[in-house]
Amino acid sequence: MKIILASASPRRCDLMQQAGFDFEVVISDTDENIEENDPAELVKKLAQAKAGNVAFGYDNTIVIGADTIVYIDGEILGKPKDPAHAFQMLRKLSGRAHTVYTGLALLNTITGRCEVSVDSTDVYMRDLSDDEINAYISTGEPMDKAGAYGVQGRAGMFIKRIEGDFFTVVGLPLYRLHRLAEIARDFPTA
Repeated sequence: MKIILASASPRRCDLMQQAGFDFEVVISDTDENIEENDPAELVKKLAQAKAGNVAFGYDNTIVIGADTIVYIDGEILGKPKDPAHAFQMLRKLSGRAHTVYTGLALLNTITGRCEVSVDSTDVYMRDLSDDEINAYISTGEPMDKAGAYGVQGRAGMFIKRIEGDFFTVVGLPLYRLHRLAEIARDFPTA
């Protein structure tokens, strides 16, 4: 079966390549403004919507959708709108623990069946000075990342420890992806 990654994320694309998947990228234009207060439900809905949005017009294909958010103090942090918003997010995360949720959806276009999962990982960030936050924002790196940081990039030096799957924080839990891919390929064809 053909595999499509319904994501604009270069990090997800890199992880899929490193894991040995043969796939193509088709960017989903899904509206990510969904009213949902539960972080696990939000990433599930968004991952499923992204996969479903791209699946139309493809036969004999597995479409992978994914979404990642940061959750702290009952607040869902997506991607920052601008540098000031990125600063607010990083200030909130500084010196504290937060949880990263990644939803993953694999949709089989033959049957229309979709397998969806959510992984969460706790991340502990060290205290950051305003100068460190501003220097990091000036690199542009935080602007397309949930919670305004990329653990696999320069912000890796901000992280004291992670409890859970590193790849969940990056945005594509590889173990879960592999397990869902096995299930998705075994979906009945009728």
